[in-house]
Amino acid sequence: MNDLLTFIDRSPSPFHAVDNLCRELAEAGYTRLSESSSWQLAHGGKYFVTRNGSALLAFRIPRAGFTGFLFSASHSDAPTFRVKENAEMAGPDGYLRLNTEGYGGMLCAPWLDRPLTVAGRVLVQAGDAIETRLVYVDRDLLMIPNVAIHMNRDANNGYKYDRKSDMVPLLGLGKDTGAFRALIAQTAGCTEADILGWDLVLAPREKGLVWGLDNEFVSSPRLDDLQCAYGCFRGFLAAKDSDSIPVFALLDNEEVGSLTKQGADGTFLSDLVDRICAALGKDRATAVANSFLVSADNAHAVHPNHPEYADPTHRPVMNGGIVIKHGTRYATDAAAQAVFTALCRQADVPVQHFFNRSDMAGGSTLGNIANAHVSMNTVDIGLPQLAMHSCFETAGVKDTDYLVKAMTAFYGACLREENGRFTLA
Repeated sequence: MNDLLTFIDRSPSPFHAVDNLCRELAEAGYTRLSESSSWQLAHGGKYFVTRNGSALLAFRIPRAGFTGFLFSASHSDAPTFRVKENAEMAGPDGYLRLNTEGYGGMLCAPWLDRPLTVAGRVLVQAGDAIETRLVYVDRDLLMIPNVAIHMNRDANNGYKYDRKSDMVPLLGLGKDTGAFRALIAQTAGCTEADILGWDLVLAPREKGLVWGLDNEFVSSPRLDDLQCAYGCFRGFLAAKDSDSIPVFALLDNEEVGSLTKQGADGTFLSDLVDRICAALGKDRATAVANSFLVSADNAHAVHPNHPEYADPTHRPVMNGGIVIKHGTRYATDAAAQAVFTALCRQADVPVQHFFNRSDMAGGSTLGNIANAHVSMNTVDIGLPQLAMHSCFETAGVKDTDYLVKAMTAFYGACLREENGRFTLA
């Protein structure tokens, strides 16, 4: 559990998450590829490639021929506030505030009265080149202050937050505009004039923790979806070789619809399949037909104070195992459910099921979106958690290990399908 919390703490933005995994892949002997260069792939080779610095694909080539692909896909982004270009707002009354926009469907209230900072990437002029530099201001820098109950008597009566006024971070007092940009330049190791652009987000400063009567809970920022990313990655590294190509995918922008080049609705996955099949002389259609995708994005646990929001007969609990997600917004069908359940049984991992309550619309994830580009059997799964889309979420301590075990079994398998009959080796 400490490893999970360390990974999340070191990943305050999607760019940091990808960078951390790239470093670990390089240390494990994986070769970095570039999308802008030709690929020379060898049987037995281990590779990874990034897109936009916020999405990552890692894969291994079997020593002999391969049957198909075994994908997992999780996402690197989380609901937050993005820092606008002209970010500093002077006033009123000597205050200096930061202009932001909401990213994704977050719960607003938990962001109030909480120490925050900024993290992300800065694009810098470096001679004739433009460099990307990751930044994390490692200090308690910002706060979004609540209004006192004496001035807002409706605060506890279903208050509706206005993001343009209620959710503006306070940066300083008695400071002129320019102080924030100077701080970012200092952190990036450049001059203010060298900054050509940035992708910066607010990040909570609290570190994750384990708690509860028997230390059964874990709480942290960005559990959705770095908990699944971590579990899938650990399973990917630990799995034995098979006749399938294992692919770990970490994609961006799921929280805003995946409609980007680095999201599930881009071409990243399909480009990878095309390039591998071309390099190894494999028929693409045959390989995809013998492929499988685990779309891993956290799921809702039954809420202790509001159990009525859960479906009457599908009530996932924390530490109860991996959740298979069903419904019109998910890609899971009976065939995918059966294959994944069989793998979990082999790994001695418990499985739960989630359906939305029939009169409530739920969220969606990247499974169906990715399937529009690389169509294969797909199961949507997640780990049960509370307070999804809060800036501090809660899950069970056992479930990460369940996911690691299940994904180790998944990535070490070889799947074949013929006319509705599936075999796992």
